Amino acid sequence: MAGIADQTPATGDDSYRRIVAPLLLPTWAVIGIFLVLPVGLMAVYSFLTKEFRGGVDWQFSLAAYDQFFLNRGLFGDEPPVLEWTYITIFWRSIWQAVVATLLCLAIGFPTAWFIATRPAHSRGVWLFLITIPYWVNLLIRTVSLKFLIRDNGPLNEALLGIGLIDGPLPLVNTNLAVQLGLFYSYLPFMVLPIYAAVERYNFALSEAAADLYASRWVTLREIVLPIVKPGIVAGCLLVFIPSLGAFLAPDLLGGAKNFMIGSLIDEQFKGSLGNWPFGAAVSMILMTLVMIALLLYARSAAKGGAA
Repeated sequence: MAGIADQTPATGDDSYRRIVAPLLLPTWAVIGIFLVLPVGLMAVYSFLTKEFRGGVDWQFSLAAYDQFFLNRGLFGDEPPVLEWTYITIFWRSIWQAVVATLLCLAIGFPTAWFIATRPAHSRGVWLFLITIPYWVNLLIRTVSLKFLIRDNGPLNEALLGIGLIDGPLPLVNTNLAVQLGLFYSYLPFMVLPIYAAVERYNFALSEAAADLYASRWVTLREIVLPIVKPGIVAGCLLVFIPSLGAFLAPDLLGGAKNFMIGSLIDEQFKGSLGNWPFGAAVSMILMTLVMIALLLYARSAAKGGAA
């Protein structure tokens, strides 16, 4: 009887798999066609040769990666030195993404806390207001922001009108403009995961901490933050990763002096002068760095959970 009992779950599992497997086929098909196939195609392109009129020549080459990391002079006949141009663009992109993430966290956490502590019947209204900007295309929102902060835009006109400034603030084509664009684009991605975590928080824990004479700062640091940490981490990832590869905000608000990775990749696939293998190589380097960062975080989180 024991042997039969041991086999029963396995039989049930096999039957479950036979039923569920066909239902998962559409999902696997979508993942394969719209995720695995494009990424695989980019990986292949990164090892091909640039075609003179754009596109690729199907000959294996490491020239794209060589171009990213090494500078061999205009005609390629000089001793190779480290190519700092693209490394600088990567560093600028990482710095911009980190600042945008911290700014979204600084505004998003209090916002999420405020919404989660409202009466249940009004939370839907606040969440609705948070998501309203996503009813409009990102390109239109970015162009609208550029209109607001330009030299003769409403922001400068208002500041001049009340006498706070003597001349228009040069906001467009600056790092600040890029930061505003990233913050405006991805703030809801920070608010919503944190709200979901705070909504499940047991506020009786804060009351218990207050009864034990814990200050608000101690309660926040020792009780609240550890409990809502999954929502904070999810929000940071949802903001940092798209900010790292953004190209609309840098192109429209930052100008040529604030080039970011997304802009660099975008330029390689424009017209007949683009370099598809190089653009694919930059994409693969970016994706590899992001995957390494995510794996390191997952590993550290697993170790922390085991401890």
